[in-house]
Amino acid sequence: MRKLFNKSMRGKGLALTAGATLCAMLIAPLPAVAQQKFVSIGTGGVTGVYYAAGGAICRLVNKDRAQHGVRCSVESTGGSVFNVNTIKAGELDLGVVQSDVAYNAYNGDGQFSDAGEFKKLRSVFSLHPEPFTVVTRKEANIKEFSDLKGKRFNVGNPGSGTRASMEQLLAEMKTDLSFFSLASELRPDEHGQALCDGKIDGFFYGVGHPSANIQDPTTTCGAQLVSLTGEAPDALVAEFPYYANVTIPGAYTPTILMKPTPMVYWLLLSHQKMLPMNWYTKS
Repeated sequence: MRKLFNKSMRGKGLALTAGATLCAMLIAPLPAVAQQKFVSIGTGGVTGVYYAAGGAICRLVNKDRAQHGVRCSVESTGGSVFNVNTIKAGELDLGVVQSDVAYNAYNGDGQFSDAGEFKKLRSVFSLHPEPFTVVTRKEANIKEFSDLKGKRFNVGNPGSGTRASMEQLLAEMKTDLSFFSLASELRPDEHGQALCDGKIDGFFYGVGHPSANIQDPTTTCGAQLVSLTGEAPDALVAEFPYYANVTIPGAYTPTILMKPTPMVYWLLLSHQKMLPMNWYTKS
């Protein structure tokens, strides 16, 4: 069986069934007599890129449902880990998942070590990279990630890919959530407002750019992006095939410059039993 990643392809190891970035997902026409089939895509929070991208995919599919007999719906969920577990349980047909979470789920590593391998997990396509983005309050005077020690920091909601990546980064730093005075677990649609209200000093989010989720706090309360560099991030990229280095473009305000950081990929995954649906991509 195909594996999701080739360990020899550092940061680029995506063994996708079909694979152009920024693709539209279509379905091979079914016989006219076929009954209508309903499929659901698990995404993330309603203000995040996952939910918007899932909605766009469903609009493309539903536009021609009279020909192929498939109706697509998008669901807001807790994120990557939740989506994998729900696909495995047969409660979702498709799910948006970070590449690190997908790798761990397939191989039974990390947060899936107790659950074991999920070898029936399959990739449909990859849409865009997701740089790890650290955003802080201007008043907190954070210059680098180590300055967040003892600060109030949002680490992501449980079950999200962001949370899984945050915990892996801290482990590489030989620490854990106690690094922060408060490790809040807000969802992406909550952390920006909490930052501007002074309830947290910063947050961590794996997201494609430009993102309204990042733009809102940078324009509303002058929040700043912080580079994520150093021994721990470099070690993650060197050790794990699902990480790569990328630079976040200066896309928000003139005062926010390009920031180097690790990244993961955005994947659309399904269960092996979905293969007869004949998913394919078209550039």
